Amino acid sequence: MLIRIFIIIFFIFINLVKVSYAFWVWTPETNRWENPKYSVKETPAEQLEFAKTFYTSKEYERAMLEFKKLIKHYPRAKEAAEAQYSIGMCLEALGKPLEAFKAYQVVIEKYPFSDLSMEIIKRQYAIGNNFLEGQNKRGKFSSVVLGNDYDVIEVFRTVIKNAPYGEYAAPSQYKIALYLHEKHLYEEARDEFEKVMNDYPDSEWAKAAQYQIALADAKRSTSPQYDQEVTKAATQEFKEFVKVYPEAELSQEAQKHIEQLNDKEAENNFLIGQFYEKQKEYQSAKIYYNTVVEDFADTQWASKALVKLRELSLKDNKRVISP
Repeated sequence: MLIRIFIIIFFIFINLVKVSYAFWVWTPETNRWENPKYSVKETPAEQLEFAKTFYTSKEYERAMLEFKKLIKHYPRAKEAAEAQYSIGMCLEALGKPLEAFKAYQVVIEKYPFSDLSMEIIKRQYAIGNNFLEGQNKRGKFSSVVLGNDYDVIEVFRTVIKNAPYGEYAAPSQYKIALYLHEKHLYEEARDEFEKVMNDYPDSEWAKAAQYQIALADAKRSTSPQYDQEVTKAATQEFKEFVKVYPEAELSQEAQKHIEQLNDKEAENNFLIGQFYEKQKEYQSAKIYYNTVVEDFADTQWASKALVKLRELSLKDNKRVISP
């Protein structure tokens, strides 16, 4: 019985030895045994090309392992920046955009003079765009995709930081504002749209930002029963947009918003007139009804205010005739 157990243990030991040795290869160049899993090519160029073969064959995990080996063994080589960039590409291919974004950022920070910087900024901007589009499709922003460390705003802010006056800076600033607007954070969105106009006044995004500022104020404007200062501001901003960009497609939309805001402001004045009328402060009521008739003649409230003015005039006449 003991002999049988010994034989079993012996064979298990032999197999384990075979398995362990299977990972080791004798290399005449170094005159030693090496484990291919941890070995690296003699030059960084060779290691880079070796790693790329796995990327080409879509073996992304193995490719990343080989790119990381290059960075570890040849940290000062010019190929190290491309290896780090390639890690980001592998992560994108694996459907890990946030991790890819971070991997690309390592190139910007660790290898600031790399020729890959502009391509990286382009890819980071695309990642931010995909996040933003994904939010629109889902109707809400996915914290699962983004994780806890970054959000879409941080992605676009990083693009701006990497190249403050580069090709993607203005659209990134605009899309930060757009994201906040879609989150119904209109005041914060307005501030970010203003940055587009102030920092990139000559870009095509400045025109769109001016329209969005007016739109944000329009959505911030309160119901007709309350103060309409924001409504007035939004109306003026839309008018200014139409004046500056009369041929723009958005000018037609701006004109529609002006009409809607005028209607809201007219209603506000009409309701205030009604309030004073109920309080029997007829002169004050007339002032507001007159404002509706004179300043908002194109709205539905003008005819209603005119009726009210006639009714008040009849009351005045009766008071004068009464002994």
